[in-house]
Amino acid sequence: MIKKTSLLLLVLCYTSCSVFKPIPQPKNEFRGVWVATVVNIDWPKSGQDLIEKQKKDFLEILDFYEDLNFNAVIVQVRTAGDAFYKSNYAPWSRFLTGKEGAPPARDYDLLEWMINESHNRGFEFHAWLNPYRATFDLKTDVLSPIHDFNLHPEWMLKYGKKYYYNPGIPEVRERLVAIMDEVITSYDIDAIHFDDYFYPYKIKNEVFQDSLSYTYHALPNQSLDDWRRSNVDSLVKNIHKTIKSSKPWVQFGISPFGVWKNKSTDPKGSDTKAGQTTYEDLYADPITWMENGWIDYLVPQVYWSMDLPVASHFKIVDWWSKNSSNTNLYIGNGAYKIRNNSDKAWENKKELPNQLKLARNTQAVKGNVFFSAKSLMTNKNDVVEHIKKKYYKTKALPPISPLSPVHKNEDIEFDTFNKENGLIQLNFNNLEHHRYAMVYSSGRKIKPDYPIKKLISKVPVKENQINLPATIIDDKKQIALTFITKFGQESAPILIQLNQKYD
Repeated sequence: MIKKTSLLLLVLCYTSCSVFKPIPQPKNEFRGVWVATVVNIDWPKSGQDLIEKQKKDFLEILDFYEDLNFNAVIVQVRTAGDAFYKSNYAPWSRFLTGKEGAPPARDYDLLEWMINESHNRGFEFHAWLNPYRATFDLKTDVLSPIHDFNLHPEWMLKYGKKYYYNPGIPEVRERLVAIMDEVITSYDIDAIHFDDYFYPYKIKNEVFQDSLSYTYHALPNQSLDDWRRSNVDSLVKNIHKTIKSSKPWVQFGISPFGVWKNKSTDPKGSDTKAGQTTYEDLYADPITWMENGWIDYLVPQVYWSMDLPVASHFKIVDWWSKNSSNTNLYIGNGAYKIRNNSDKAWENKKELPNQLKLARNTQAVKGNVFFSAKSLMTNKNDVVEHIKKKYYKTKALPPISPLSPVHKNEDIEFDTFNKENGLIQLNFNNLEHHRYAMVYSSGRKIKPDYPIKKLISKVPVKENQINLPATIIDDKKQIALTFITKFGQESAPILIQLNQKYD
């Protein structure tokens, strides 16, 4: 009798308890990772490495996160007044070539290669640039003669152990906009990305010496704090305008410090006790950027554990979910803290997965970004397996920006079919504005929409053509194809009969 009762309870629990129910896998969800290059945090492992070694290491990052079903890499291409590409405004980064200003060993555009390799794997490529940090330390003797520190010393302010561009000088903002425009026009990127470094984090007993700029440029009766915020606002607004006038499909995303304001200084703030805040100390106001439609997405850096008393991840995510508008909201997660922090909550292998669960259960949140790339790549197999099994089981498409134009379904026409050397080549008309093809398993009748679980592959579109390895569809009689525009919009499906002969 006891055995029968236990069996009955087990059956009832299996059919009704939520613990056994599979976690829904959304079709659209941002899954990004920051690839930090400053002081070679993630990549390259050394600026002295040969290009072949740098390429191999970058591909290892892509392969790891492709296997985990991520869909975006946010790669740092400007760390401190330098560049990971040939620039008219900045010297080559020493973190890439070993010596600042020295070009790669041979004339090779590594950034273009990284973008192509990312796109080939179905990743969006977000170019991450630090606008205001001019140097990483005070060792200015290592700087190139063409670094802005040497060309425009009047733009620089020393604060702590770094030099910064003075955000209050209009010429500085013009230069920074030109730098962003150069990347946008020169490369096939999906987004420009800023992190949390606007005005520097405050240092006790030190003053940011911009009083002369304030006196000269501030409006009448404008406070120093409001003037500083207006300088950042002006940069954000002008970069947004520059991006959208050049390539409107390129997004602009910003990842501010996680706490806007504490409730102790403003009733509208979060129930936190953060030592510094993005609004009052870094002079960055994401609320204004969202309200004015200047950014496509926001990624607050909520790097604390779920229930940390002074800054609870749960409370901060809840606050941002209630205070975001006109933008996609993603959450920045501190994967680097796993088993590497004084907060013992990070010893639990489910701390990060629980944060993903919270994000997915919060309607306003559309995805997550992990800092940083190497964090999950060593000795975190149990965490990685849990994430893949429960939360990133299937692929997902990045969300469409709220700033994107209304979707117009173009008439995509199938043209020719060829099979050669293990590849199936499909040619179409009108794919000029599309980046990817989504290959779905399909029955004989086409459906108006295909769930993500039917996805076989996501492949890049190149000149009205897609190439599929024959092995992935050998057992299929037909497939359905949809096409993703550069804005991220998915077309209506087209049914392809694989056993039909095409001319």
